[in-house]
Amino acid sequence: MAPICDQVYKNPSALVGLAREIRSLGADEDVGLILNKWVPFLRKGSLSMTIRELGHMGLPDRALQTFSWAQKQPHLFPDDRLLASAVEVLARNHELKLPFNLDKFTSLASRGVIEAMARGFIKGGSLHLAWKLIFIAKNSGRKLDTSVYAKLILKLGKNPDRHRLIGTLLDELGKREDLNLTQQDCTAIMKVCIRLGRFEVVESVYDWFRQSGHDPSVVMYTTLIHSRYSEKKYRKALAVVWEMEASNCPFDFPAYRVAVKLFVALNDLPRAVRYFSKLKEAGFSPTYDVYRDLIKMHMVSGRLAKCRDVCKEVEIAGFKLDKETMSKLLQLEMNTIKSQTSNPVSPFEWSEGGEVNNAENSESHDEDGISEPYMGMEFNSEEAAKTFHDEYARCLGFSPKVGQSSRSKPDGKPLLGSLYVAERV
Repeated sequence: MAPICDQVYKNPSALVGLAREIRSLGADEDVGLILNKWVPFLRKGSLSMTIRELGHMGLPDRALQTFSWAQKQPHLFPDDRLLASAVEVLARNHELKLPFNLDKFTSLASRGVIEAMARGFIKGGSLHLAWKLIFIAKNSGRKLDTSVYAKLILKLGKNPDRHRLIGTLLDELGKREDLNLTQQDCTAIMKVCIRLGRFEVVESVYDWFRQSGHDPSVVMYTTLIHSRYSEKKYRKALAVVWEMEASNCPFDFPAYRVAVKLFVALNDLPRAVRYFSKLKEAGFSPTYDVYRDLIKMHMVSGRLAKCRDVCKEVEIAGFKLDKETMSKLLQLEMNTIKSQTSNPVSPFEWSEGGEVNNAENSESHDEDGISEPYMGMEFNSEEAAKTFHDEYARCLGFSPKVGQSSRSKPDGKPLLGSLYVAERV
């Protein structure tokens, strides 16, 4: 069994517990009241976790007091890990007093301490200071870990006013042969580069990650699809979808959403509908933009009944159609009505005895459950024509009406017919 001191100084639960005990101290009480009891069990590096935890608790003063106490313990200090933790906490909480000569500091401090300071500035939102520190260190011949660059790029990418600083960081990363980026770092850089239109960097980062022997996550795959979609390289984006399917990578909601958008852009209605169905079967609730894309797809195909079905889903989901989509949908309805009423007597031709002329066969022209009427459409009787008209009018949201009419041919024989009309409900 390991000595108790070994169990304590490496035990995260014990070291986090120390931070909690320190937090419970009164405002006038010193951290030594707690730490003095633990002196025999502590080793170099032990209190770095305690200091970081105090920083997470929003207690930078207590973190500094803990560091100051450790400095007086010969067996705990000097220790770069302890110093780095204290520097990061103070930088993150804007309580770090910067050395007057930052160039001299970066030439003397250890790489770990400089990186900790940079991470603290990044987490605390002092992005300009982090950027300055990184490039002072670079000019001093100190190469910081590339993950620090990635974290700064991610933060800068959220602020449009600071996008100009990202280009320099990306160029510097491109020169490095010692890249040490996690999948999260790579994905973060890719997302920022999409916003900047730096699609070539997206491809380079993805290629580097794959060549490093790693398998992309669904987030990375989705980011790559989104990049190629944004660049309008739809076929290349489609290749990534098939790669995901082939590797049995489970789709999350963003993956389904970008896949539907891609198939809409490719004018591939069957696959767009299929992936929309898969999205719902996986237990995800479509967002409004997914519904909107599907409606637009049906509108382009002239499938008014399908548009109405999706609109019902939109209403049930609690969304409201935007003005642009409403306007286009209304225009489609009006165009459909005009095409059916352009000839007052058509689409049904009249014959002697009131029967409908035989023109062409009446094969269905739609998949929506009711055929779209067309010139020369034939029926077995006038009643069948009326039934079809009533169903079609109701499908479009109109109230059907019938007006009787009769004419005479030149030879005196009657030409009978019915004029079918409709009005908005």
